[in-house]
Amino acid sequence: MTRELVRTPSVNPVLEAGGAGEGEIAKLVAEWLRGWGYRPVTTEVAHGRFNVVARRGAGAGPSLLLNGHLDTVGVGEMAAPFSGEVREGRVFGRGAADMKSGLACVLTVAAQLAGEEIPGRLIVAFTADEEHASLGMEALVASGVAADAAIVCEPTSLAVMPAHKGFFWLDVFAEGRAAHGSRPDAGVDAISHMGHVLVAFEEESRRLARETDHPLLGAASLHAGTISGGSAPSVYPDRCHLVVERRTLPGEAAERVMTEAARVLAAAGERCPGLDARVEAGLFRAGTEVPVTSGLVEGLVSACRRAGLPGVVEGMTAWVDACFLNESGTPAVCFGPGSIAQAHTVDEWVEASGIEACARILTDFSRRFLQS
Repeated sequence: MTRELVRTPSVNPVLEAGGAGEGEIAKLVAEWLRGWGYRPVTTEVAHGRFNVVARRGAGAGPSLLLNGHLDTVGVGEMAAPFSGEVREGRVFGRGAADMKSGLACVLTVAAQLAGEEIPGRLIVAFTADEEHASLGMEALVASGVAADAAIVCEPTSLAVMPAHKGFFWLDVFAEGRAAHGSRPDAGVDAISHMGHVLVAFEEESRRLARETDHPLLGAASLHAGTISGGSAPSVYPDRCHLVVERRTLPGEAAERVMTEAARVLAAAGERCPGLDARVEAGLFRAGTEVPVTSGLVEGLVSACRRAGLPGVVEGMTAWVDACFLNESGTPAVCFGPGSIAQAHTVDEWVEASGIEACARILTDFSRRFLQS
């Protein structure tokens, strides 16, 4: 299934011109589910962008949601992005690690449990647009889909990841005054002023490294993402735009980060009299977590150990769609085959043995959870 999924292009069209989107892969997944006796529902969450959801069981027992995203990033300079070729025990191609092997593991659980009597309810949900704006997961949660527990099958190298960082994009603007380059008496250099802001943010980054910590995720962080300004070498720039990314820990609210940013600008202003700068909030996605002592985490760890793996618990440093589930009341962790280090690379691959191990672990865990 992983190979067939890789061979079905689903590049996010927002990220790469001509990207196929989720249409064909949604049809493939729905076809497999129908073949196992499910009644999948395909929903167009935006023009040409699709979710697929299927359910099994209607009893009063516990409910479990298994999720993966259908889209991938672009293919760039990949020589054979959709080959699905197997070499030396590895499956190659765009999405092999992120996260078509994870989709295949979810589908394996659906196939294995299709003919079994289970007192609980299994929901498998395949979503669109995770690689850009998470339109699919937003629509899924807004539709009322919920469960007692959820597993998002992102590549975790088969570690159980109950916590992930969030991010906040901050737009910082420095204003100057345009003038001919020969007129320092008339011009105000917005780019030079933004340099003082950058130094102040660098000091804030060092403070975060000293004063923040999380047992699985480490410290919060920030960095300058992009900067632009000026119109010509011979003109004093009247405007400079900086985008800073702040990686947040679970529990850190947007308001807190904005307060920190205001303090940074004040510090820059002390160094640079006349600084005219402001910060505006951009996209915010929260960091969330599930307690490591929860039944979901402990159950997955036990399933790993029954399969002969150590059952490692780690943090997911990247932001993931589990955020929407956690914030809507469905406890969600990440667990899947493949390494995040291979995601989005020009030779993306996943170990076939990891896919097989993940499928066994997920099936074992799901069966036990739904019968508990």
